[in-house]
Amino acid sequence: MRRRTVLATALAAAVAAPGTARAATPGPSVTERGSTRLDAQAVYFVSYDGLVNNNSFQKNGLLTYKGYQYAVWYTATRNAVVARRVLGGSTWSTVTLSHQLKSDDSHNVISMGVSKADGRLHLNMDSHSNGYFYVKSVAGLMDTPASTAWTSSVFGAVQTSLDGLALTSQFTYPQFIATPEGRLQLSYRAGISGNGRNALAEYDGSTWAALGEWTSSTGTYTSEHGSSTARNMYLHGIDYDVNGRLHAFFTWREQNAAVMCNSGGITNHDTGYVYSTDRGRTWRNDAGTVVGTTGGSDTVAVTDSGLVVDPLNPDHSLMNQESQFTDSAGLPHAIISYVPGRFGQCTTDYVADRTASGRAFHVRKNAAGTWQKTEIPVPLNSSQRTKLVLDRYDNAYAVFPYGRIAGASKASGYTDWALLYDGSDLNAFGEVVIDETRIAQDGVLSFMYQEKSTGTTPSALHVVDFALPV
Repeated sequence: MRRRTVLATALAAAVAAPGTARAATPGPSVTERGSTRLDAQAVYFVSYDGLVNNNSFQKNGLLTYKGYQYAVWYTATRNAVVARRVLGGSTWSTVTLSHQLKSDDSHNVISMGVSKADGRLHLNMDSHSNGYFYVKSVAGLMDTPASTAWTSSVFGAVQTSLDGLALTSQFTYPQFIATPEGRLQLSYRAGISGNGRNALAEYDGSTWAALGEWTSSTGTYTSEHGSSTARNMYLHGIDYDVNGRLHAFFTWREQNAAVMCNSGGITNHDTGYVYSTDRGRTWRNDAGTVVGTTGGSDTVAVTDSGLVVDPLNPDHSLMNQESQFTDSAGLPHAIISYVPGRFGQCTTDYVADRTASGRAFHVRKNAAGTWQKTEIPVPLNSSQRTKLVLDRYDNAYAVFPYGRIAGASKASGYTDWALLYDGSDLNAFGEVVIDETRIAQDGVLSFMYQEKSTGTTPSALHVVDFALPV
């Protein structure tokens, strides 16, 4: 395996003797520990400018639990595969499921979740706007992995419901999240792009229940160009912090292109934020006012006040479903990206303009309760998404398309963003899938990427690991 330190910009902390204070808190750094290959020939096709195995909005395409790491993807034969390895090991064990990818749609991703109440692994597959496929493991699989054989027999039948709970025929963007009590929630969109609602379901260790929808697609949004009466809320993520608060950053996607200056752009506008203190039953704006009830008649709507934390009209090709993370104090952070006004006030080609002039920004709430925003001085060179993670010292890392990594220190107030790793040795296509769960367990930034290819020629799929400051 390769092992080298790459463009690390921060000083390591001094080793303190027992009873003495640490001389310095380390800033961000990454040390490449090596990579492993999941599949020599994973399925490859480009749609929505992305790959089905590496859409960064997957939650989770890669995850770590109790000393093992798990990965999911589709093979060249379109079969869904789930694999595991001992954390940090070089060998993956694979199980091929009976499900096959139904169409060349890169949003038909596979997402994983763990229900801590009964130790099951859950998978949701192949679900872009027209149903989904679901499978779960036997109970206890995740709690005793070393003594449980990794074979197809540990997974149940592939279903088109959650153990009989149908939810919706227009189902997209599954995200599994574990509650502090060990229940498993499933966030998803009902409806379609430009006219959809976010909803939640919950598994208590034995039964799935639908909690209901919590956002609205109705109401009138008016820009300087025109109006729209339908939309959907695109989540940057949905995550519990260390205190049990549920956070969600988002953008709105309007149905009517009349809100844009040019039809070549995209109707996304504004960065919003809501949170829940009751496990997603009610939602509050930044000021703490309840703005929606899950499953109720009053859901979060574009006309609600206090939602927007960073305003932006639809003329700058704002990305949807970028990323978010919470720090050790429970404060929310997000990455957003768009074409800044210094490059013009009207994008006319979403992909071309973002590739030429797009920039990513770090948006965060500080300890005083104030929202702050910093441009990351690394050109996107891509239309695609950037992922955000924080290390144990709350240093921030932005993982750009092609696997490039930038970092900023908490000590600087996140003003010292710099490139730490240029990704040139990966030959990655674009977005990467981050293991959001591993960093807290062993201080390693681990992500899955696929090598560039052409047409529908399969290519290799890898996981690469970087040690963060300890």
